[in-house]
Amino acid sequence: MDNLVSWIATIATIIAACMTASNLGSRITGYGFAIFTIGSVAWFTLGMITNQPALVWTNVVMTILNLFGIWRWLGRQAKVEDGAKVAAQASEESPGEALFPVSMLSRAPVRGREGEVGTCVDAMAGCTSGRIAYVVVAQGGVAGVGETLRKLPWSAAHFEGDRLAGQMSVQNFEQLELVQRDQWPDR
Repeated sequence: MDNLVSWIATIATIIAACMTASNLGSRITGYGFAIFTIGSVAWFTLGMITNQPALVWTNVVMTILNLFGIWRWLGRQAKVEDGAKVAAQASEESPGEALFPVSMLSRAPVRGREGEVGTCVDAMAGCTSGRIAYVVVAQGGVAGVGETLRKLPWSAAHFEGDRLAGQMSVQNFEQLELVQRDQWPDR
């Protein structure tokens, strides 16, 4: 019995860690915390079966923290993102400029004329005007390792649904200014 419980705990913990570390949005992170809860309950059970009080108490606390993570990511944050999505969709049908959730600038896919060229990492905006000067786009690599960062001027981009679209070819994109991870341009 304890062997089965330990494997459930191990597998659930590994899957949940991958889901939360990947930062794929509030719902995936929230489901990661739900799976973490399964893992912490399994670790708690293993601690009870094998008489390991430290394992029991650690996972009592972990279960409480995981439940908070579920509320935070599947409850609060998911509702905030839903509200922003509804506002963006409604703005497309109303007079005036269409809106987009600024939070998308930290994860939106970036599309050029021929297809996807990268993913937004962040953006820089004027403190007084609030205007976006440029976005930093990550290209290539795996999980941030080996990626190239480039400065995409806001004047060359716009939002289309949940994607940032640029009016440039992949070759033109690859000629954009390179950005060092820890030294972004001031303009």
